[in-house]
Amino acid sequence: MVRTAGRIWRSLGAKLFVILVIFVAVPVVLYGPFRLADKERNTLLLQSVQQQGWLIGHSLKPFLERFQGTDAAVLQETIADLGQQGVKVRLLLRPLEAAGSSSFFLVASTDQLGTDEMEQELEQLIETDVLVTLEETCQGQQPLATRYVSPDGEEEVLTSITPVNGPRGCWAVVTAHPTSGLLSATLGQPYWQMPEVRLAAAIYLLMAVVIILLFLGFWVSLRRFAGLAERIRARSVVDGASFAKLNRMPELAGVAEEFDRMVATLEDSSREIRYAAEENAHALKAPLAVISQSVELLRRAVSPEHERGQRALHLVEQSVARLDGLVAAARRMEETVAELMNPPRERIDLSALLGQLIAPYAIGAPGNATVRVVSHLEPGVEILASDELVETVVENLLDNAVSFSPPGGEVRIALVREGNKAVLSVEDRGPGVVDGDVERIFERNYTKRPRSASDGELGHPGGIKLPNFGIGLWVVRRNIEAIGGTVRAENREGGGLRVRAEMPRSD
Repeated sequence: MVRTAGRIWRSLGAKLFVILVIFVAVPVVLYGPFRLADKERNTLLLQSVQQQGWLIGHSLKPFLERFQGTDAAVLQETIADLGQQGVKVRLLLRPLEAAGSSSFFLVASTDQLGTDEMEQELEQLIETDVLVTLEETCQGQQPLATRYVSPDGEEEVLTSITPVNGPRGCWAVVTAHPTSGLLSATLGQPYWQMPEVRLAAAIYLLMAVVIILLFLGFWVSLRRFAGLAERIRARSVVDGASFAKLNRMPELAGVAEEFDRMVATLEDSSREIRYAAEENAHALKAPLAVISQSVELLRRAVSPEHERGQRALHLVEQSVARLDGLVAAARRMEETVAELMNPPRERIDLSALLGQLIAPYAIGAPGNATVRVVSHLEPGVEILASDELVETVVENLLDNAVSFSPPGGEVRIALVREGNKAVLSVEDRGPGVVDGDVERIFERNYTKRPRSASDGELGHPGGIKLPNFGIGLWVVRRNIEAIGGTVRAENREGGGLRVRAEMPRSD
């Protein structure tokens, strides 16, 4: 469990997932502090503009408390300069004998409005209910934070209303700030709509995208490498293709070049091993053939009544046969190793090939003609392999099953589709395998059989039988794994052994 967790943690996907979690978690964690800071900022800003409105109201208070005239132009001139400070001021009057918020009149504004426009402005101010607090009293400065749309469609924030009692009645100095200024980015708006917050978010997202693209770039390059490696293994690579040409990241250039050198080295080694296997087999077979011919001449020269001489010749013949078997086994192992390093791959019809390989067993299994071989093959099952590789697998499996089957026994071979795999199984009714040795039968040079005749003695007079060196099932596993498959064995209920090989399908 710990090893699996460590492997997952070291993977590129796990690190990318952690980075994505961090990128998501940081805004979530900072949301609360940012929201609180934005709220405090808005409070301070609102207090600042409200204080500004209070100062404007109180600066007009002495003038309004003394004003007894009726000329609105004088009032307009008085507040005209206030609009240059980025604030709008509206001066309203409710005569002494009037009552209620609807009794106010808009008498001056920094916007230089006409009569009709001033009436519309007054109606909209009354609709905001900011004058309701002045219906019964005209005392106290009232801070506001009310959004308001003027008749010309401009959005403002009403920030304060300052009542002033004068000889003419109750004056109301209403201050407002257009939202096109600082208030548009702060007051009454979510903090994430502020320009600086949006800029920071854009930089944050850009950083996240760059890191994700960096990981994806490495991942895509590694997938290209894996695809090329698979094509090289399947012998379907296009001439001239290399890891260096597939690479798009300078940081992986050295890795790609080393992969190309490794592939070239493996191909050279595979060729050298095959060549050495053929040369060694030829070099050893020649003297063994000479010895066999010489033993035959000596047998004719030695009298049949000379028991010790005949026995010595028999031991020599058995030793030569054993050496011949060792040479053949060594060659098979070297060729298997070469194929594992650079296995030949092509699309083959496994069903048809098995039919051809099983045909000779229909007239009696070699070495045990009383054993029947029964087959069940699904048609049209295709894999990527080679005829020689599959022939070696099937022959070793059948020979192994037949050799352990009792006289009159039956060996079953089946080929079926299971998902995206081709499953080849061979079953016999032999003695099976001790449970602890089921996996060991696929080890090289592991065998429980006698190494000569049926009784295991080199001097058995019944004739010479090629020895068993325990490499058949080892070759089977190596060949199956070379084409991306797996093989395992299990004891059958009622006796016997089942060997099951699973290979990737290409059909």
